[in-house]
Amino acid sequence: MKKKDMTETTVYKRVGQVGLLEYKGLNRFDWLVNAFSTREGGVSEGQYATMNFSVSMGDDPARVARNFELFGEAIGVRPEDMVYADQKHTDHVMVAGAAHKGMGVTRERDFSGVDGLVTDEPGVCLVTSFADCVPLYFADPVHRAIGLTHSGWRGTVAKIGTRTIELMHEKYGTNPADLVCCIGPCIGRECYEVSEDVARKFEAAYKPQEYGMICAPREGTDSKYLLDLPLANYEQFVDCGVAPGNIYMPDLCTACNSDLLHSHRATGGKRGGMCAFLMIRP
Repeated sequence: MKKKDMTETTVYKRVGQVGLLEYKGLNRFDWLVNAFSTREGGVSEGQYATMNFSVSMGDDPARVARNFELFGEAIGVRPEDMVYADQKHTDHVMVAGAAHKGMGVTRERDFSGVDGLVTDEPGVCLVTSFADCVPLYFADPVHRAIGLTHSGWRGTVAKIGTRTIELMHEKYGTNPADLVCCIGPCIGRECYEVSEDVARKFEAAYKPQEYGMICAPREGTDSKYLLDLPLANYEQFVDCGVAPGNIYMPDLCTACNSDLLHSHRATGGKRGGMCAFLMIRP
């Protein structure tokens, strides 16, 4: 495992054959279950090996279902209590409740195009999937509300992290100053090259001083840029009023750890998918 040269924010655990990551910033809340999957401990094969939660890449749905069972056993959550977002790289965030339990995992969803979920109901496990994009975890310890969001470059430009915080404030009275926000394992700036048109979208969406830190031309190229998605989300949180000391940055790059974590960029798209999990304990 190649960790970044920074304060360690994740802890690796092995439960039986299942390898997983937890966030130190969330582990201090005994009323939460938080986890991020690795490639370890599942039943999928080939490019999906072994813990894969994506059927859209062509894996056997029965194997994916078994992976949810195995990972659920490792974190103490039943698949029928999970709500799996239907990621479409939007800025759409939805309130998830008991009526949504199992959707996307053990039964069909009645929603689509949702990249973020929030809840204040114990026993509802929020689930979002990743393979380089940015996992965003939100915990409000005052109102005991949570959010979990998938933020790729499109979601980051659209500021889905901000949308999540706004919905938590609207539904639960969340004060951003109370939030603890964790940015999960994702592709790091050094591995994330984007085209000029993507860079210009970030330039339009962020303040000049923010853009100067988030995006820069790649040396030796005419129209390629290096993009820092974690930092872009960090800037959203600070702009919303989240205390910088309550924001935990990723200490792992998915592309640099493609043996442990599924990475779209590192494998040329021949990969499976990981999931983030967040639940208020019943």
